[in-house]
Amino acid sequence: MKKIDTDVVGQAKVKAGFNAAIELFHKRWTMRILWELRDGPVTFRELQTACSEVSSSVLNVRLNELREAQLLEHTTGEGYGLTPWGEDLLVAMRPLAAWAGRWNESKGK
Repeated sequence: MKKIDTDVVGQAKVKAGFNAAIELFHKRWTMRILWELRDGPVTFRELQTACSEVSSSVLNVRLNELREAQLLEHTTGEGYGLTPWGEDLLVAMRPLAAWAGRWNESKGK
């Protein structure tokens, strides 16, 4: 029986996970919602105000998708907040956010 190269299997799992994450993040408002939760839980209305252009129906869909992805949770009395997976994602996003700010500023030169 041929031995499976675990490095190749590991790389395939990383690729599959990355592709699934990109598919989720590609949906409009997903990243903005996650970013708005960076300082702690907020209510639906607070999220809708922060993302003023999003309709309530789209916001509901995105919140459900993010709950299914285990990136956020809803707690009665507190609202929507990040799970440990969501917090890990925001830690990973910080260098990208810093880069994006510098990049955007450089475009104006």
